[in-house]
Amino acid sequence: MEPESLFDSAAEDAAAKVAPLAVRMRPRTLDELIGQRHLLHPGSPLRRLVEGDAPLSVILWGPPGSGKTTIAQIVSAATSRRFAALSALNAGVKEVRAVIESAKRELGFNGKQTVLFIDEVHRFSKTQQDSLLGAVEDRTVTLMAATTENPSFSVVSPLLSRSLLLTLQALTDDDIGDVLDRALTDQRGLNNAVTISAQARDHLVRLAGGDARRALTTLEAAAGSALALGKAEIDLEVAEKAVDTAAVKYDRDGDQHYDIVSAFIKSMRGSDVDAALHWLARMLVAGEDPRFIARRLMIFASEDIGMADPTALQTAVAVAQTVQLVGLPEAQLNLAHGVVHLATAPKSNAVTTAIGAATADVRAGKTGAVPPALRDAHYAGAKRHGHGEGYVYPHNESAGVARQQYAPDDLVGVDYYEPTRRGRESEIADRLPKLRKVIRGED
Repeated sequence: MEPESLFDSAAEDAAAKVAPLAVRMRPRTLDELIGQRHLLHPGSPLRRLVEGDAPLSVILWGPPGSGKTTIAQIVSAATSRRFAALSALNAGVKEVRAVIESAKRELGFNGKQTVLFIDEVHRFSKTQQDSLLGAVEDRTVTLMAATTENPSFSVVSPLLSRSLLLTLQALTDDDIGDVLDRALTDQRGLNNAVTISAQARDHLVRLAGGDARRALTTLEAAAGSALALGKAEIDLEVAEKAVDTAAVKYDRDGDQHYDIVSAFIKSMRGSDVDAALHWLARMLVAGEDPRFIARRLMIFASEDIGMADPTALQTAVAVAQTVQLVGLPEAQLNLAHGVVHLATAPKSNAVTTAIGAATADVRAGKTGAVPPALRDAHYAGAKRHGHGEGYVYPHNESAGVARQQYAPDDLVGVDYYEPTRRGRESEIADRLPKLRKVIRGED
């Protein structure tokens, strides 16, 4: 072996020893990959890409720490292709073109293809993404692009159509536990230098929030603290101090989970925005799935606010979409935004009461036939049966409302929705009696 090669090898070994734990424990093969089981079954596109050496470009869409960069490096190593990486945060068209030109030279000189990994490709402008098309089209490079945002909205259509989309899922708590256990014992990791208590392990799993990189970073900090204190075990106290985050007494699968969610909902219902923000923070620090919180906000917007503030549901839906696109930690701002809006909004359960009463009548057998005037009259022969006959088109009326029977015979005159005098619903409370009088012919 030449001296330069020996030097390079020694330098690589030294670099590996000081590399962060998350880097040292990065899986080298698909068999070492934890999570993403839906992508790893025999014959899957990812398996074929690695094992069959297929020059197929791929877009990896998933939350932070789910393994996007790892998969790109596994593909490159397994297929013996050259690996080049760019970050959309600091690379432009110039850097993209330079990598493509280098890939062309490699392909021409020794026939070696290049895997080009672009992290956060959604941050590339349309022009920057378009600059990749030619090289992807003629397979000068095999593109592996990673994004945390929906590619349907963040990646240009020509590039998306030339690539295989693989959707990665957030790692489960069990997956994160496996990541920690492997790092504790593996020679590349902590090599049994310390152990960890069950409480400390659960704490680190909660803090990770499905992010393997975050889990390994906190484990490394906790292990360093334990060894500095002369301890052979990472206990809860050491884990808390190491990551500077107090362990939250919150069992995601037990009573505490339901108690805290209940307190969260009831605080918003009671318009106590400060208490609601406290319970939100408790859930976030404990590692609750932000999508679960966003779903509760959407339900609450209709269940407890309804038409008293029609914009509450719009805000809740926007929060849920943003949580999906952005992810934690930034999405905590969006969740707080939604909580403040919903907690301070005027409250009404009139929508909830109305659908409950209507459902109860249907289950009690109060259904009845559709009034003839409302039946579909568009198909051949409908008119012979009197369908649509007598229907009054409301837009032809001066007030836009017409006398018409809309309910089945047994339910004519039944009122389900009773608006309150809170918020915007007060306007509906003034208008609704007038509408009912016209529709029912009482005015």
